[in-house]
Amino acid sequence: MKQILLGLMILMGIVTSCNDDAIFEKEMYKNEVALISSDYYNSFKEVVHLTVEEVTGYIAVSVGGTHAPGNDLIIGLEEDPAPLALYNYSLYDADESLYARALPNDKYEIAKYEIHVKAGERTGRTMITLRPEGLSPDSTYFIGLRATDISGVALNPKKSTILYQVLLENDYASQATNSFYTMTGMVDGMVTAANKELFPLTHNSVRMIAGNETFVSTVTALEESSLILEVAEDGHVMIKPYGTIQVTQLNDDPKYPNKFMIEEAYGQKTNVFLLSYAYTIGKVTKVMKERVEMQMRN
Repeated sequence: MKQILLGLMILMGIVTSCNDDAIFEKEMYKNEVALISSDYYNSFKEVVHLTVEEVTGYIAVSVGGTHAPGNDLIIGLEEDPAPLALYNYSLYDADESLYARALPNDKYEIAKYEIHVKAGERTGRTMITLRPEGLSPDSTYFIGLRATDISGVALNPKKSTILYQVLLENDYASQATNSFYTMTGMVDGMVTAANKELFPLTHNSVRMIAGNETFVSTVTALEESSLILEVAEDGHVMIKPYGTIQVTQLNDDPKYPNKFMIEEAYGQKTNVFLLSYAYTIGKVTKVMKERVEMQMRN
């Protein structure tokens, strides 16, 4: 009798195990599609090097499951303002002055609003053409997109949207990482030092706070206290006003010749600006001689 009961118990265990395996395999083999992104808001950061030409980026999907899909998959894309609205409200509530912005339509073109994943493969992508010149370094730009089912694919509900973020950079500064330069020099003949953050404007220009003025991130304050440094191919720097500030470039000091250079020592590269200028804010004029430098990441 005991042997019979033991046999029944073993048989029941085998049947249960088989059923569990079947359920497990069915779940594991499910090919669920997700837009490739990171963080809670499903953002994807595209760091765009500013050039005078168009820049190419990609929007991609990945396919889950134990095995790659056995047949071709087609995932549709459509533009959707909802992810950006959720992002802004979640982070900034009703303070619209801080809101991220939708990337203007003339600044990008999506080649095809479909992504194809071939049978046996795990990923697919579509190309996006970006035209970043003229974007503001003070704004955050996104393209909000949503995946749609075209060929009967299963979409991951938590990864069916994406905020495609465009970040600007050039050879001197980047939105992706803070570009803090160390400044040493003289203002009106007195020794001064400070840290300055530079912001990319075009492929060969950056914005910088004049002298040892305090950085304030309002439009009016930036226009009153910021300069544009435009670097020529030979390294010569042209200093221009960013807004209402008055600036005069001084080209008579060999120690501060208004030049940009890259210094190298012990395998480390350092961006260096040597600048000489006078600037006026309101009725106050100051003469500035400064070395502005930042070690570059290898």
